[in-house]
Amino acid sequence: MDTLLVAGATVITPDGHAEALAVRGGRIEHVGTVTECRNALGRVDEELALDGGVVHPGFVDAHCHPVMYGQALAWVDCRPEAAPDLDTLVSLLAETARRLPPGAPVRGFGYEHRRLAERRHPTAHDLDRVATDREVYLMNASGHGGVVNTYALRQYGITAGMPDPVGGRIGRFDGGEPNGELWDAACDLLTGLDGVKIRNHGPNFHLSEPADIMIEHVRRAQEVFLAAGVTSVGDAQVSRRELETYLWARDEGALRLRVSAYLTSALLDTAADLGLAGELGDDRLRIAGVKFYADGTLGGWTAYFPDGYAADCCHHGQLYHSPEEYTELIGRAHRLGLQTATHAQSPYAIGMVLDAVEKAGPPYGMRHRIEHSGLPTDEQIGRMAELGVIPVMQPQHHLRTGDGTITAVGELGHRYNPAGLCAAAGVPVVFSSDAPVAQPDPLEAVAAAATRTTVLGTVLGGPELRMSVPDGLRAHSIAAAGALRREHAVGSLEPGKLADFAVMDGDPTTAQPAELSSIRVTQTWIGGRLAWSA
Repeated sequence: MDTLLVAGATVITPDGHAEALAVRGGRIEHVGTVTECRNALGRVDEELALDGGVVHPGFVDAHCHPVMYGQALAWVDCRPEAAPDLDTLVSLLAETARRLPPGAPVRGFGYEHRRLAERRHPTAHDLDRVATDREVYLMNASGHGGVVNTYALRQYGITAGMPDPVGGRIGRFDGGEPNGELWDAACDLLTGLDGVKIRNHGPNFHLSEPADIMIEHVRRAQEVFLAAGVTSVGDAQVSRRELETYLWARDEGALRLRVSAYLTSALLDTAADLGLAGELGDDRLRIAGVKFYADGTLGGWTAYFPDGYAADCCHHGQLYHSPEEYTELIGRAHRLGLQTATHAQSPYAIGMVLDAVEKAGPPYGMRHRIEHSGLPTDEQIGRMAELGVIPVMQPQHHLRTGDGTITAVGELGHRYNPAGLCAAAGVPVVFSSDAPVAQPDPLEAVAAAATRTTVLGTVLGGPELRMSVPDGLRAHSIAAAGALRREHAVGSLEPGKLADFAVMDGDPTTAQPAELSSIRVTQTWIGGRLAWSA
């Protein structure tokens, strides 16, 4: 088997630091001094002689959407930095429309209505200024919905008489006519007759394209993940679109990341019929579990608050399932031996997940997950510890949308992503990006958790909610590997594990939060092979 010696940089280990890394057949043979590693290998086929810096375990992004992210990168960038107001947003989309073939849809991603100068969502009439002869779809930064133009409303038969689907919402003008907004389960309407349908099992962002284009989306997304030092990901909502794309990419030799796939719960019956029990796959591509939704998003005001939002007591958000239906679904997955990962943001939704896991009964080592887990109460954090439930948070969310969360839910918003409280209670906190909602950037996430300061300068909560830089790095590596139930293979640099690592020009383990942004990844290695280089 091929051997590799990595030397000349500080190797970050679970116990501290080492001089070198010995790799045989894609796995770590030894970590220690240069002499020890040479002796362990005997014959050295390749030597990576570095000139300073550090060798850090490859980061693990336990909750992201790589296929969706690659597709969004091909769409018009409508994030606040690119489109601060509606006129600019319309202009960007219209410019793209002029370059596209006649009839080709125009799609944009990333607007945040509270950061637009007008402080509102675009409407179908706004997007009619882009084009009236083709579909225009502008996805919200949350990924839980967006806005379409009048052409698209007519194309998909969305009228004033159409009721809101279960688990979704059709936005309306005061007179009842659709205003172009489609949220959560209503996004099923956008995939056409033959497209992926997931009903009230989540927001539908599964817009299919030909195989070669889908593979290109994966290539594009991987470049960004690898440039950030990410080597393993958990795709947190896999339909046939994603699974087909990963299989196509693997057959083409284009799949470089290690992917753990969480099937959308719309496929739970299919998984049961196929006899899927537990995990299936290999070190490159595996089915890890099932993704559920309890409530919606804080960014789109669809997270569920039974007493209403602080900003609007008549607005409650929504649940995807009744508590009874959701409990039955979790119980079925649990009995099949499938790990579950449930999106839940509000205290009510988080409580619903914990109740369902408790009713599912032992074994509690399944590591059922709560995705985002934005606003858990102290009592709920204690229950997570008791039940072995893992919160998978995204600090970059509170970095960019923390102010909007305070506007929406009041002072409760200061508790958004309480990583420090969870860690103090013995709950293994996990960090991730939720890309494309945020860019894959583990160091930015770690800094955001350490400072809890938003892009507008607001400090969220007190110091007890923060997480130190070293703990944050573990939350994005070995703890994240644990959330994927892959800590035996990735997440740290130890003998027997896969040789997945990032070479950096500085040491993040000793850096202050403000210094993390200046540290650069120069190389990323997967299985002892160079996967990306600056």
